[in-house]
Amino acid sequence: MAVSANRLELLQIADAVAREKSIDRTIVIQAMADAIQKAARSRYGQETNIKADIDPKTGDIKLQRLLEVVEQVEDYTTQIPLDLARDKNPDAQLGDQIAEPLPPMDFGRIAAQSAKQVIVQKVREAERDQQFDEFKDRVGEVINGTVKRVEYGNVIVDLGKGEAIIRRDETIPRENFRYGDRVRAYIYDVRREQRGPQIFLSRTHPQFMAKLFTMEVPEIYDGVIEIKSVARDAGSRAKIAVISNDSSIDPVGACVGMRGSRVQAVVAELQGEKIDIIPWSPDAASFIVNALQPAEVAKVVLDEDAERIDVVVPDDQLSLAIGRRGQNVRLASQLTGWDIDIMTEQDESERRQAEFTENTNKFIEALNVDEMVAQLLASEGFSSVEEVAYVDTDEISSIEGFDAETAEELQARAREFLEKQEAALEDERKALGVSDELRKVDGITSAMMVTLGKDDIKSLEDFAGCAVDDLCGWTERKDGEVKRFEGTLKDYKISRTDAEEMIMQARIQAGWVTAEELLPEIEETEGEEEAPQAS
Repeated sequence: MAVSANRLELLQIADAVAREKSIDRTIVIQAMADAIQKAARSRYGQETNIKADIDPKTGDIKLQRLLEVVEQVEDYTTQIPLDLARDKNPDAQLGDQIAEPLPPMDFGRIAAQSAKQVIVQKVREAERDQQFDEFKDRVGEVINGTVKRVEYGNVIVDLGKGEAIIRRDETIPRENFRYGDRVRAYIYDVRREQRGPQIFLSRTHPQFMAKLFTMEVPEIYDGVIEIKSVARDAGSRAKIAVISNDSSIDPVGACVGMRGSRVQAVVAELQGEKIDIIPWSPDAASFIVNALQPAEVAKVVLDEDAERIDVVVPDDQLSLAIGRRGQNVRLASQLTGWDIDIMTEQDESERRQAEFTENTNKFIEALNVDEMVAQLLASEGFSSVEEVAYVDTDEISSIEGFDAETAEELQARAREFLEKQEAALEDERKALGVSDELRKVDGITSAMMVTLGKDDIKSLEDFAGCAVDDLCGWTERKDGEVKRFEGTLKDYKISRTDAEEMIMQARIQAGWVTAEELLPEIEETEGEEEAPQAS
């Protein structure tokens, strides 16, 4: 069959648009069909259900009016009675669509303009969808582009097949871009929006530096050296923790390179940012000591439940450990994920003395003993009346100057004090209106019940509705600053795991969930924890 000139022109236009915009030819032809459909509606009536088809091989245009098969016709422009429909198609049923062919039509100027708008809109939408599909899976990559323009500090980057933006807060301080400059950045987000896909780039993101090291250090690219964590104060200083999976390769040396060539390439890209390369260690204390380099550390005291660590440094190392405006300790905290408190040896000595005095006074009051006896207990490491009451008697009698009889007397006094304290707490609990049901939750003490009552958590349902953060508190890191929000049970040494277990117990006892429903979640969590060990 010979293809007429206008049909041939139609297919040529479709091919040209598809090539120019790098989109599927089928999408362009469908856009043309939609445009013809719209133009036909303007002639036959907007309420008419018209379908237009274009043959992708010949360019033939077929116009049809679709009529719904009904029993009683209310609108002859969109409906057809069942008997007439069966004259056209004997198998027609109620609810089916019957297609009636329409004669070819000539486009007027207005109809042609309207059709053009539809085609442009559909092609633009297809172009945006293609851009989104291309970049949505590239989040986490480093990409090169050309600066197209700079608006109020935001840099618009031409990526070839789309535009991206580096917002002002994602650029390195004191970094200036001009039209035509080549720029390298990290894709951290791609969003589908009304005006098209929005591609967000960053030069301050910690992973940008990690990707640059991957590009410069073959051992990282090959997986021999692994980047464990990164912390950055963009444009000023950064720390990166690395570990080698091959004992014969020094991870720090490999990242530094011959005469510092590898690290200097990264530093040049980051506008002179100083980079500390830290050997990662599974031992938290060792890792934190490394992270605080170049400061020397005398001693560390870890609180694993709260992920907090006290670092003791010599007096002359304090300013070095903290860094300018707290930069060194802040980056070390971000790198390790631990809250770090830095103190001098003198500060630590004063704190220990304060704790010793506090414990001594506590024993004098609770056990009704003189100062010397209380000091002996405190110096042997006893920090609470509960420890004195319930440790093995031999541990107390083994203290120099104590015998078995003294140990038994001290334990008797300690238990008597705790009984009186428990009775007082019980009275306060009842006065606050805290339910007896809370006792059924393992781990909750009378003192905790009083504390919960003061925070208006008085029933099993109230406790079941709590989150772990409500009980243990939480930490937020924003702009390099660490802010701690205290939980209701902040004065009790409860780990987040214990708190979660207590809340789940309360939910089971309150009838919110069953133990069987929780079992799959527990097994899944355990599987996730074991997975890294298996690999």
